Amino acid sequence: MFKWLFLFVGIYLLYVWVKKKNAPPSAIKNPANPISDMAQKDIEPEVMVPCHYCQVHLPKSDAIFFDGRSYCSESHLNALDEHGWVGSAKWQPSPNYDARSENISPDLVVIHHISLPPGEFKNKDSSQYIIDFFQNRLDVSAHPYFLEIAHQKVSSHFLITRHGELIQFVSTKNKAWHAGVSSFQGREKCNDFSIGIELEGDGASAFTEEQYQALTALVKKLEAIYFNLQFAGHSDIAPERKTDPGIFFDWQKFQKETKISDKNLPFGLSSR
Repeated sequence: MFKWLFLFVGIYLLYVWVKKKNAPPSAIKNPANPISDMAQKDIEPEVMVPCHYCQVHLPKSDAIFFDGRSYCSESHLNALDEHGWVGSAKWQPSPNYDARSENISPDLVVIHHISLPPGEFKNKDSSQYIIDFFQNRLDVSAHPYFLEIAHQKVSSHFLITRHGELIQFVSTKNKAWHAGVSSFQGREKCNDFSIGIELEGDGASAFTEEQYQALTALVKKLEAIYFNLQFAGHSDIAPERKTDPGIFFDWQKFQKETKISDKNLPFGLSSR
């Protein structure tokens, strides 16, 4: 009986040996080894990205991305950085600017309105034309009015569209070409010491709630860097030439939402 038992076990062991010898290498499992298994895994290191505001590097998965830039926090995204750019604005750099004098910091904000073509925003989104205009690439074949302004080289620091989108063209550290021939409290050439904000509008329509909200948020960012800012309309500093932002800009609403003091609104709160 034992003879047959040994014979059976021998045949079984021979079968296992032959099967193992003929098996492909991938079919032979190594003994469980957690450390070895971890080492064999293709683990890629976490990608690090810099915060555009403070340059601190952080894992990409933890960063906040906006307009192709990364930020480490909401506060840095929403701040005006050391180079004069707002993180939460869409950047569309304009070539139409000059450097400010080293001893001059902006102390005036000028509010404008602009619509290209005039009043077209009532029918469709046309803010791209304003961007093209400030970047000197307006397609004059797109509308007859564009032939009248194609030669102009202008810009503003900011544009707030009808939907409340904030677009920035020029650093606040530089002079945008927005005010033209102008005077504020006896000082000429307001571009030298001012920040220009364009509201998409035509002077014949009320501005949107989204625009007032975006304007209020922008003013708070500016006031955090530039203290004691004063505010005026384009018509206040160039009354012989300009009428913007016009009678539909609500200065009382603007003051209420921004908490700007009366002394920083030297032309008052009445519509004009």
